[in-house]
Amino acid sequence: MTTATTRHSDRRVSPVFVGILAVTAVTGWATWSGFAEQPGVAVFLFVTAAWVVSLCLHEYAHARTALHSGDITVGSKGYLTLNPMKYTHALLSIVLPVVFVIMGGIGLPGGAVFIERQRIRGRWRHSLISAAGPLTNVLFAAVCTAPFWLHALDGVPTQFRYALAFLALLQVTAALLNFLPVPGLDGYGVIEPWLSYKVKRQVEPFAPFGLLFVFALLFVPAVNREFFDVIDAILRGLGVSDWDTSYGYSLYRFWD
Repeated sequence: MTTATTRHSDRRVSPVFVGILAVTAVTGWATWSGFAEQPGVAVFLFVTAAWVVSLCLHEYAHARTALHSGDITVGSKGYLTLNPMKYTHALLSIVLPVVFVIMGGIGLPGGAVFIERQRIRGRWRHSLISAAGPLTNVLFAAVCTAPFWLHALDGVPTQFRYALAFLALLQVTAALLNFLPVPGLDGYGVIEPWLSYKVKRQVEPFAPFGLLFVFALLFVPAVNREFFDVIDAILRGLGVSDWDTSYGYSLYRFWD
């Protein structure tokens, strides 16, 4: 396995990310303590900031795995600093996913960090790089739902409980969507190294439209209903009820 020798500044956590963490912490405290005059505003800011943190960690996981798999350029590109402004498409990576959360409560996959794949040898490494991002969402979902499946909700304020439930829903939707084997999404990146050259060439033209295709499908009522039935089933398995997530979403959209 190749490790990179990058400058210390290439790995230093960005002040931008630290600022996002600070917003998450302060608004999380406001949600927990009931300090905010309007609890919905605190929930909105807490969930949005925490969601952006998870997006940054998602991209960091891709970059860090690529670094240790042979792409020593990720440091100089700023991907190891957790600064969302360093991503190839900040609009797709941060702005669009936040807009989708506000509009429909869906954890839309973000992206992108540009990985120089030609530097990486071995199909397993390529698959692991693609899987690292959504696995971060899985871990984030496990953390958010821990009080539920550990039956440790005693003493957890109601508003904070609902905020965690909605944040968990976003992480589960992001993980599930990302793992779809659709060109342009991480799930396809996991299986792509194992496909024949002919198949990859046939699929390649559709890669830029994969996310748009998934987005369009989610607007089909039957597909949307089935998708969220799966999400709700996963969350119920983790101890999070439909009421928890729906009320969390209602709090999040405080302006309704």
